[in-house]
Amino acid sequence: MHCQRFNNPRHLSRREWLSRSGYGLGGAALTSLIGGTTDERGPISLPELPHFAPKAKKVICLFMSGGLSQLDAFDHKPLLKKREKEQLPASVFNGRKPLGMSKLQASFPMQGSAFEFKQHGQSGAWLSDRFPHLAKQSDRICFLKGMVSEAVNHDPAIIYINSGSQLPGRPSMGSWISYGLGSENENLPAFIVLVTKKEADQPLSSRLWDSGFLPSQHQAVPFRAGKEAVLYLNNPSGLPPEIHRRMLDHLREVQADEMTRRGEGDINARIAQYEMAFRMQTSVPGITDILSEKPETLDKYGPEVRSAGSFAYNCVLARRMCESGVRFVQLYHPGWDHHALLQAAFSNNAKEIDQPIAALLEDMSERGLLEDTLVMFVSEFGRTCYSQGGLKEGGEYGREHHRDSFTCWLAGAGVKPGMTYGATDEFGFDVVDEKVTVNDFHATFLHLMGIQHERYTFSHQGRDFRLTDVAGNLVKPILA
Repeated sequence: MHCQRFNNPRHLSRREWLSRSGYGLGGAALTSLIGGTTDERGPISLPELPHFAPKAKKVICLFMSGGLSQLDAFDHKPLLKKREKEQLPASVFNGRKPLGMSKLQASFPMQGSAFEFKQHGQSGAWLSDRFPHLAKQSDRICFLKGMVSEAVNHDPAIIYINSGSQLPGRPSMGSWISYGLGSENENLPAFIVLVTKKEADQPLSSRLWDSGFLPSQHQAVPFRAGKEAVLYLNNPSGLPPEIHRRMLDHLREVQADEMTRRGEGDINARIAQYEMAFRMQTSVPGITDILSEKPETLDKYGPEVRSAGSFAYNCVLARRMCESGVRFVQLYHPGWDHHALLQAAFSNNAKEIDQPIAALLEDMSERGLLEDTLVMFVSEFGRTCYSQGGLKEGGEYGREHHRDSFTCWLAGAGVKPGMTYGATDEFGFDVVDEKVTVNDFHATFLHLMGIQHERYTFSHQGRDFRLTDVAGNLVKPILA
């Protein structure tokens, strides 16, 4: 048996032959078991997916990184204002020890919101006055006020709600969707991440949108602010496209030879990524040119929309990507970690997102995109009903992390609009009605994409993994 690569034949040792034969047979067996459709782009989609007709074909996930305070946004608790500065009754803890930095506190003074709450729309949804634009869209939104997490620190909590595990290394939500359903546009990735360009004390890294043990081409492609939206995508100066194409063709031949000899899945992933990068050279400039939008459309998103990297700018990009067939677009907006000086910091952050999100919902509705697109508003956990440390002079306060109750919301395809699901106790400390775990949340959004979460697994190191791990129940009452 000879290896003919580069016209340099040589004999293979018995050990090499067995090793390479094993790779090839194993790869063939794996392809047969997975049953995926594959070409130079890697898996386009799994033939068994979707399991049933999906209500949603695409997702825009608005991620508020740092732990948005539900008590200052959507969960109205007048009792906290009425009994402000009083100690939270010991019975509320119900024998549990305070978590996080709260265990260092000697007292737990209740803290009402500094903002005024009102009911809006026919649904009567409660929102604080920090969200005047979003309030006008309340009848399009389904609020989940009974969300709970298992993690109380940022890193494990944000990884958990993105991947279903508190430890890094598992595939993220978008990677599962990319692997299972592929993209509707072969010239753009199925999974794209946009991060607001601003200072924040909670760093965001690629492990939050990693593909884990799934093929690496299903990791998100981050789009950045500035002239070069995707790093290293453009050709070096003086390299014509036809030369680049020839180089890729030769590189593909080399990789294909390696695949024949070794049968490793990572080789196919590299080929798929090279080819996608080449096609993105023509597709990315067009999709990032938001100035081609009508001025009146851009103006709806607020004054920051023409500032590349702003949350408003990213909202327009997300809508354009959704229109172009990108399956999963995730926007990260950091800066919600308000342990102190919450009033000013929360107000600034709310102002940055309020008008853009409202415009996004309205814009997508007018274009018919909400009919098959799910919009998710998510944070890794919520905030406590008591003040972080002692109450400050002048009414300023902060709130500690809280995993036992927080609020997320959904809008769009397959979700009942104008609905509030779940409730917390009068202190906003515990969920007392219709609790929704992170696994339940994942199971429900997968269902809307036409995927039965218990049947969607990936075999890795002798175990079948899924996004919902070994838990998760469908939240049926919110389904349209």
